[in-house]
Amino acid sequence: MVVMTRNLDVSRDLYSTAQQYLAGGVSSDARRTTGVPLYVDRAQGARLWDVDGNAYVDYVLGQGPALLGHCPPEVVEAISDQAARGMVYSAQHAAEVRVAERLCAMVPSAERVRFNTVGSEAVHAALRLARGFTGRSRILKFEGHYHGWLDPVLYSVHPALDLAGPADAPVAVPGTAGQQEGHGEDLIVCPWNDLETLTRLMDRYGAEIAAVIAEPVLCNTGAILPDPGYLEAVRKLCDQHGSLLIFDEIITGFRLAPGGAQEYLGITPDLSVFGKAMAGGMQVSALVGKASVMDHISTGKVAHAGTFNSQPVGIAAAEATLRVLDERRDEVYGTLFARGSALMEGIRAAAEKAGVPLLVDGPGPVFQTYFTDAGAVRDYRDFAATDRAMMARLHAALLDRGVNMVPRGLWFLSTAHTESDIDATVDAFAGALRAL
Repeated sequence: MVVMTRNLDVSRDLYSTAQQYLAGGVSSDARRTTGVPLYVDRAQGARLWDVDGNAYVDYVLGQGPALLGHCPPEVVEAISDQAARGMVYSAQHAAEVRVAERLCAMVPSAERVRFNTVGSEAVHAALRLARGFTGRSRILKFEGHYHGWLDPVLYSVHPALDLAGPADAPVAVPGTAGQQEGHGEDLIVCPWNDLETLTRLMDRYGAEIAAVIAEPVLCNTGAILPDPGYLEAVRKLCDQHGSLLIFDEIITGFRLAPGGAQEYLGITPDLSVFGKAMAGGMQVSALVGKASVMDHISTGKVAHAGTFNSQPVGIAAAEATLRVLDERRDEVYGTLFARGSALMEGIRAAAEKAGVPLLVDGPGPVFQTYFTDAGAVRDYRDFAATDRAMMARLHAALLDRGVNMVPRGLWFLSTAHTESDIDATVDAFAGALRAL
């Protein structure tokens, strides 16, 4: 793939206007950039076209939701049909019952379901429920794991290391100015993949811990799998101390298996939260879990509400998406893992040929590239030691070659990516490395 001459005149004009009306010129901090943001005109399958007419093979996929590619026909049709029937009811409807039933059939931890709109809401509901069920106040989270941008959990995601404390005893570092003081006191922060430290913390604080929450595969800081046996030990420690285990599957849910990372890894939590890929691009999230825990919502002991919960158009998209993932699972996941594996191998080969120290790691349907000499990245501190500035430059070089990845080095695959897309991307990657 040759270098594009990207004309960004329309994008620059839009950004100049946006800076006058949108705070920072964007609608999410994740879209901040040192240059002109990507202004998308349309998307289809595995491609985006920006407002200047430039085309990109897309591995961002809306930060993961477009698992079936952009605008899959089944989902578009479901959205269109439901929009003509009504977009908000503030009442129950049949589709939410069908989707909840399918979730309970697909997801190992799902015996009851409650819907929300975005992942942060579902996480908030899970933590409230865990506290209401156990009567305890404290939550153990892992350094580098992201569970939404709300005050109680926006701690120690990507903290400055001079503030983060010792590697085996991280402190809770707030993620932003304006967080309410005191929330960090209810958090216990633990390094990921460190069973010795986790055991020590659970032995010390277990009687106070309502829940341990984790991304079962850490995708907000690289794409870091748990060490063999690690999640089994986490499950055992939670049972031993009477704490709930919560899996944040906002990213991993339905991406690694029809039942999420919990099916892929063989570990069943007490509660799970899902979003992103479950509705093919529409804003739907879900809290699911064991009936004995979820029934604290059923009885009204723990409050859960929301005007747009089970919003009909979003639920229609979820029903269509989950039907494909469930009923065509062999085709879907065979494609995702095959394409992901081929792209990972191609990128490794390009880096080796260029003599560039690059680690490519992850399950396949989602994976991470790191500029590092290290043989593995196992936790946030390892991630922080990689060359993230070089990764940002790689992102820019790939955009100039018609490839869009998550700027921190994360890649999402979809069923719409073809073998020719993979070949073209590997060529673009090799060219980007030469340019760097």
